[in-house]
Amino acid sequence: MNQTGQTQDELKTLVAQAALNYVVPGEYLGVGTGSTVNLFIDALAASGIAIKAAVSSSIASTQRLQSLGVPVVDLTLVLRMAVYIDGADEIDANGFMVKGGGAALTREKIVAAQADRFVCIADASKRVEVLGTFPLPVEVIPMAAPELMRQFSLLGGQAKLRMVNDQAFVTDNGQHLLDVVGLRINDPLGFENKVSQWPGVVTVGVFAHQRAHVCLLGTTQGVQTLVYD
Repeated sequence: MNQTGQTQDELKTLVAQAALNYVVPGEYLGVGTGSTVNLFIDALAASGIAIKAAVSSSIASTQRLQSLGVPVVDLTLVLRMAVYIDGADEIDANGFMVKGGGAALTREKIVAAQADRFVCIADASKRVEVLGTFPLPVEVIPMAAPELMRQFSLLGGQAKLRMVNDQAFVTDNGQHLLDVVGLRINDPLGFENKVSQWPGVVTVGVFAHQRAHVCLLGTTQGVQTLVYD
């Protein structure tokens, strides 16, 4: 809890509500994944804003949207979306992000790439000077994991296979995840380009090419709007 008595969840709720101002009625809406997005989905369902349909980045978000009566369509049926709304694990001063703590980074990056505008919703703890404090998620082909762990070690990082109940975590795409610590990502665009070329990498959780255009940041002074256009 911060000095004003607001919890992190309360700050997330503030930005979730603020994001409703960016929803375009009658259009397709891209929806991300995670705890902050869950609050946005709840707010969207309660708002009465009529959208054409949502395009979801994960099975979990699809299920939540549908359970609240929000229509969901597959991305293959949509050419463009006006807005994609999602959270971040880290965001810097240029709108570059680290994402994937919720394991949906591949679908998030695909959906974000087909939206005209990326609106990031996050609490103030996610704002960083340099990306790399949060463990970097990387979705990988399972057979490539050992070699990719070695590659990250050459960059000064330590990569571990994400585990759940003593089993390798499996993404919605049937792949595994590495979480990499010990990195300072001073050049997000260059880093994303480099790691994306390594054989066996499905998606690296640096969102530089699909950066945020706007970030709604929940702070002790209220919602701060950061614009990167």
